[in-house]
Amino acid sequence: MGSSAQCRSGIAIRRLNLRKSTGNNTGMDVTAFNRQAWNRQVEGRNQWTIPVTSQQVEAARQGEWSLVLTPTIPVPRAWFPDDLTGKEILCLASGGGQQGPILAAAGAEVTVFDNSPAQLGQDRLVAERDGLKIETIQGDMANLSIFQDYSFDLIFHPVSNVFVPDVKPVWREAYRVLKPGGAMLSGFMNPLFYIFDFDVMENENRLEVRHTIPYSDLENLEPQRLQQFVEDGSPLEFGHTLDDQIGGQLEAGFLIAGFYEDRYPQEIISRYIACYIATRSIKMT
Repeated sequence: MGSSAQCRSGIAIRRLNLRKSTGNNTGMDVTAFNRQAWNRQVEGRNQWTIPVTSQQVEAARQGEWSLVLTPTIPVPRAWFPDDLTGKEILCLASGGGQQGPILAAAGAEVTVFDNSPAQLGQDRLVAERDGLKIETIQGDMANLSIFQDYSFDLIFHPVSNVFVPDVKPVWREAYRVLKPGGAMLSGFMNPLFYIFDFDVMENENRLEVRHTIPYSDLENLEPQRLQQFVEDGSPLEFGHTLDDQIGGQLEAGFLIAGFYEDRYPQEIISRYIACYIATRSIKMT
């Protein structure tokens, strides 16, 4: 987005956005809470907060680069435009100084939009260090009202919508700000991951079914366990249905033109099924 508080999902860590979140009974402002939680992840050097090196930036300038939407599998180069020069790219909920700088070094006009000021700071750090032009904007991935319709040629959206209670607005807003013919590259979790007891997975290295889908830390965790997460400052997570993750993209108007699954080797569940999904979705008109 591990960290000193290693997470449930490998890419999510053990657990981004500016509006008052709804859809929970706790009265908690999830976006504000997760914003501070991800700021702490930067302090703890979570693997998804560590910027790329100057050597990686220089290689990208020479055309040698790759990015991941999920833990390990590089995104196929065919999913990107043949030439990124001048392409307007939105790195959506994608701060951390990793994807944005590489795309900028490859020639794109990059905007990184993220909920965490500290994550955005990592992108500015690389931009200043290596002479890149990157615009950074803080905000909620489900509210892109700062951008006009048809603003971007490509959206790069790695696994991060586990941190919002409702994913459908993310897809609708992404569709709105894309240009016709533009693509959204997304990574997200198979909700199957969230049916298991996280403590049993981590402490006993086995799988025990416990939760229902859709999953919410706020609704599914016992009050004492939720309070522990809050006190630890771990980002709150939400396991969305495939109806919302894939069907939600189709409902927003996207045509899904690419798909693959990935695993995070450290997770016991990865012995049995891939729990990370990547899609390439096109705005046709």
